[in-house]
Amino acid sequence: MQLIEVPGNPVPTGAVSGMIDTPDGAQLRYARFPATGGPLKGTVTVLQGRAEFIEKYFEVIGELQARGFHVVTFDWRGQGGSSRHGTNSLRGHVRDFAEYRLDLDTILTRVVLSDCPGPHFALAHSTGGAILLSDTERLRTRFSRAVLSSPLVGLLDVGWRESLSYRAARWLCRLGLGRLFIPGGNALLTPDYADNRQTSDQVRFERMNAVIHRRPELGVGSPTNAWLAAVGKTLLSFREIEFGPSVHLPILMIASGADRIVSTRATEELATRMVAAGFVVVPGARHEILMEADVYRDQFWAAFDAFIPGSD
Repeated sequence: MQLIEVPGNPVPTGAVSGMIDTPDGAQLRYARFPATGGPLKGTVTVLQGRAEFIEKYFEVIGELQARGFHVVTFDWRGQGGSSRHGTNSLRGHVRDFAEYRLDLDTILTRVVLSDCPGPHFALAHSTGGAILLSDTERLRTRFSRAVLSSPLVGLLDVGWRESLSYRAARWLCRLGLGRLFIPGGNALLTPDYADNRQTSDQVRFERMNAVIHRRPELGVGSPTNAWLAAVGKTLLSFREIEFGPSVHLPILMIASGADRIVSTRATEELATRMVAAGFVVVPGARHEILMEADVYRDQFWAAFDAFIPGSD
């Protein structure tokens, strides 16, 4: 599938896109972009959040290019232009985060490390941040540093309600209902701005809806029970005592002060247990900081520029 352009969201300079197969048969849509500014600082691999797609990051990609970075990004399996599980392509489904880790390994091996200059960095949002954290033992030899934007470390309802949702999802999977939407989920692709919890910037919000209106096949609805069970398994592993000290990849977590999707408190708590992590909050920002108003995005980029590329 070609990259989709809509008014106000042009394809960044020098785009090269294609499809690549994972060892287990999934097809991933990816794109790489050369640096447009100088001096050359290396390559940033952008790890998207759940239900996102390459086009959503065109503005971010252009900003990274101008900073002197080559950029690579891709659609996780089950979303965007990558292959999907089952017959209902609108369900955000995955059986285990090991599938996502295989996606990332495939892109890094066959695109990033083979075609792009080092040093290598990661910029991961939300679910992309959870995937990166779950694989840091391997990724510390592939990335020099990583910035996590509103990482999915815990759901907004931290505590017994969060644990109950994970247990319920596991039971539904055991009953053979893993591929169904989570309770209350639906196939809605383009919510109204007034109902969104992602951003306070209506222009950027409607720009992403315009991409979906033009190519609905890029969209995905609510997650499935299996997806939620997989998330629970991963997030609970972050709370094990030995997890924090075991992470040696230098990481900066940038949280949203007004996040209504993931828990900023859980992110801060994890950062305090990680010997190689820093933590910053952007006050007032909603979940998608990079799609937020400039007053919030400017603070994000100031933190990013202070951390990447960094120095030994």
